[in-house]
Amino acid sequence: MGGKCYMDEVNRIGRAGDLIREPEMILRIGVLALQGDFMEHMQMVEKCGCEAVKVRLKHEFEGIDGLIIPGGESTTFGVLMERYNLIQEIRRQALSGMPIFGTCSGAIVLAKEIEGSNQPRLSLMDITVRRNAFGRQINSFETDIDIEVLGEPPFRAVFIRAPIITRVGSGVKVLATFEDKIVLAQQGNLIACAFHPELTNDLRLHQYFISLCEAYAKKRMGK
Repeated sequence: MGGKCYMDEVNRIGRAGDLIREPEMILRIGVLALQGDFMEHMQMVEKCGCEAVKVRLKHEFEGIDGLIIPGGESTTFGVLMERYNLIQEIRRQALSGMPIFGTCSGAIVLAKEIEGSNQPRLSLMDITVRRNAFGRQINSFETDIDIEVLGEPPFRAVFIRAPIITRVGSGVKVLATFEDKIVLAQQGNLIACAFHPELTNDLRLHQYFISLCEAYAKKRMGK
């Protein structure tokens, strides 16, 4: 599983641009594999040409260039992160600059505030989220949304018991909305996504995240 990752260099902030290939760069992207649809994210990472690494324990953070927190059940995620002593480790990695990409429940645990809940969380992003904002599983849907940093065509977003972001701090950039609700936001090296990009064939959002991971890896190597 895995291989070399020759990722897009971002030719200007917020826009995936022309390829600048660096054959020596081998990116290892961790996927938090405590529960949820981590396998789908690993498949997307590998389709982008990178090595996907299951992360369940603290020592498995060694040598990875970014972390994806997949969809699942946010309360369970919080409990398991506490049980395996991962909350402080993930916070430490984030503060060191490691990019982290949270989708659906992963976005929830990234938030500082969760409406109506005191569940365990990472409290890394200055956002407030509302769980199950579109209803229960039966209310799941797909729709096209515009994501400026990805350009055309629109991105097919899959919403399953999805949250929304109801507040963003001054350091948070809104990347996409749906019906005036924030569904994608970025704060530096952190991305919160309310939908499931791993359930589509569109690699662009994962590629955008991986471009952040490449920049982080280069910085660590002094390039």
